[in-house]
Amino acid sequence: MQSASLLRYDNPVLVSRNDEKKTPKSKKFTAGKAETSGDILSGNTQKASSDQKQTDEILTSILPPLQWEADGGLWVQKVSSQPATRSDVIQATTLLDQRLRERQARETGICPVRRELYQQAFDELIRQVTIECAERGLLLLRVRDEINMTLSAYQTLYQSSVAFGMRKALQAEQGKHEMLEKIDNLNDEKLNLERAVADLKAKCEAIERRELERRTQDEKKHTDEIQFLKRSVQQLKQQLEMIIAPKK
Repeated sequence: MQSASLLRYDNPVLVSRNDEKKTPKSKKFTAGKAETSGDILSGNTQKASSDQKQTDEILTSILPPLQWEADGGLWVQKVSSQPATRSDVIQATTLLDQRLRERQARETGICPVRRELYQQAFDELIRQVTIECAERGLLLLRVRDEINMTLSAYQTLYQSSVAFGMRKALQAEQGKHEMLEKIDNLNDEKLNLERAVADLKAKCEAIERRELERRTQDEKKHTDEIQFLKRSVQQLKQQLEMIIAPKK
């Protein structure tokens, strides 16, 4: 058995069994039975039966029957062709509200449960309208298909946007990781350069101190040499004056 739906179905029918063997005799019997039944129908009954058959075919094309295998046979459950009364509509509305509460469907936003239940309710409306007027039912079918196509397009667009956002987020995260790694490398390089600058400053200061000391020593040495030469010149001058001075 299939799960309960807001769309009204007839009772399931067993159409075939896996161990069933059809014989020409059974086919002949079925054909003869159909022919006998056709002979009994009158003209008005045939017209009503033809209209009912056309309605059933339209319902089957709009709302395909359910099929499943159970108990070794194939079961088929078609959409009901019985017209809906006012009480049936009220009951369907009550059942819709009950299913929404039972399955805890969200009242707003995207909710697959709410969409499924309202889809079933809309199919039930299509069934009811098609029984009264097949043309209105077909028009509602076009509206339903258009709504479903639009929802599918929005769903595809949403999934694509989510995937695009995820790719961008991953790219941003990857770029962020690379940028942080680059920042760390630049900070390390900055520290190394700062150490190199500090070492060069220390070397420059040491060189300046050594040069200052050397220059001071050279100036002192030069001054001492000048003083020594001045004293030597003075002594030589005195000796020369003593030599060339007239003797008394």
